[in-house]
Amino acid sequence: MDFSIAHLSHAKGPVPLLTRRHFTVAATGLLGSTLTASGCSPKTGAEDYEAVATQTWRHDSPLLTIEGPALGRELVRYATLAPSSHNTQCWKFSAADKAITILADLSRRCPAVDPDDHHLFESLGCAAENLVQAALAHGLRAQARFDAKRDAVSVSLSPVPAQTTALFNAITSRQCTRGDYDGKPVSAAESGLLEKTGSSNNVRLLMMTERSATERVLEQVVAANTAQMADPAFVKELKAWIRFNAADAVRTRDGLFSATTGNPNIPGWLGQRAFGWLFTTKSENDKYARQIRSSSGIAVFVGQAADKAHWVEVGRCYERFALQATALGIRNAFVNQPVELAATRPDFASAMGLAGQRPDLVVRFGRGPAMPQSLRRSVNAVLV
Repeated sequence: MDFSIAHLSHAKGPVPLLTRRHFTVAATGLLGSTLTASGCSPKTGAEDYEAVATQTWRHDSPLLTIEGPALGRELVRYATLAPSSHNTQCWKFSAADKAITILADLSRRCPAVDPDDHHLFESLGCAAENLVQAALAHGLRAQARFDAKRDAVSVSLSPVPAQTTALFNAITSRQCTRGDYDGKPVSAAESGLLEKTGSSNNVRLLMMTERSATERVLEQVVAANTAQMADPAFVKELKAWIRFNAADAVRTRDGLFSATTGNPNIPGWLGQRAFGWLFTTKSENDKYARQIRSSSGIAVFVGQAADKAHWVEVGRCYERFALQATALGIRNAFVNQPVELAATRPDFASAMGLAGQRPDLVVRFGRGPAMPQSLRRSVNAVLV
């Protein structure tokens, strides 16, 4: 799911291995030599990508003179900067004078990793929370509710004094940072603020910072990841959403561009082949062990019920958590494998002391360097 602007072909510092959502970096030397032999430059398209990313993630000062359709479009733009599974951007927006509706785009489902659309509706909740924060900065009170008849989020808008919050300011810097963190603990005050911001009456946030607890999470992540890696449908679906080069990423403006974790900008045909060679269970599990152990802690979001309305609220709570973390200089990334498989979910819940409940999201957090930002489709592409 997503990123600060950096020169994609001149990433500084150690290059981390990618998450299972991304192309594995183990063959950097092999790919580099192949590129040299084929005459391809890793810089190809990087400048265009960076220009598009800068435009996508721009932070315009709220202008209260914006009104009507122009204001609606601006609020939708901020909403689209939310995360979504595989960066599918599984939403559509309908904007009216005093309301915006967020609809599910079922053509962008991920049935292998998300068979019940659990992540899809959480993504709608993330977009709704961005919209709420952006509306307040533009002098509007946004009230979001789930419309069960339409499987949509209806957001009503009414005038209030404008307020630019730290969460709004963090929207254009928030990212799912899939690299290593520094392993240092966050303060008790920061942990408490994250827990408060990421909870609601219907969503519980479980914060785990003790090594014994994070090791239990790691054990569950490895077990679930191993099961997913053995599923050809999961691997095929993931591969379909990877963008191996800047030109393809700019063309689609969605999916998982491998360079967002510092990896080579390579031809699509080479990426397709290398994916099969290098995307292995062992390399992925080793990477998760390193990344979880470099994190300050794990956050588990648990909705009061397992239905679409609560999944939307879980998404809203997570997005507030992520925005608050960003404002504090804390990174985060999903490690959702244990909650994505129905077969592993009960074991994970039991290990977390949540027997009989359905954990919804699993997130690691800590401080570390930013990665390049992912892209988004244009407002025109998501308006209906």
